[in-house]
Amino acid sequence: MTEPKSDYGLETLLELNGVIMVIDPANQHWVKFVVHRVPYTEERPHGLSYSLTLHDGKGERLLGFDNAHAVSEKRGISRVRAAKHDHIHRMRTIKPYEYTNAADLLADFWDEVDRVMKERGITT
Repeated sequence: MTEPKSDYGLETLLELNGVIMVIDPANQHWVKFVVHRVPYTEERPHGLSYSLTLHDGKGERLLGFDNAHAVSEKRGISRVRAAKHDHIHRMRTIKPYEYTNAADLLADFWDEVDRVMKERGITT
């Protein structure tokens, strides 16, 4: 597979690898970033393996954006579209995520973090 066009924000995303950030000291919520370059494949056409997660004070994952495994998108009663690796974990649900570029991935992740925190009655 060939390398895609430039990915806006890629270097910023890669620099976050290994970062753990407390976003709510009072209730001990934190986010973690794991990001690595990998070969360009059909499963990872953007050449990245990533996991962006939000955790509560007990370490339970509340939200995750990753591409660690394939998920299928169900349409209608029985139709299933091709499996995608990019997806979002939200509590016990998993839904496909449409990766466009690293900057949008980060923006989408932080938007969802804000949404989860507000749902929990916490404003950061």
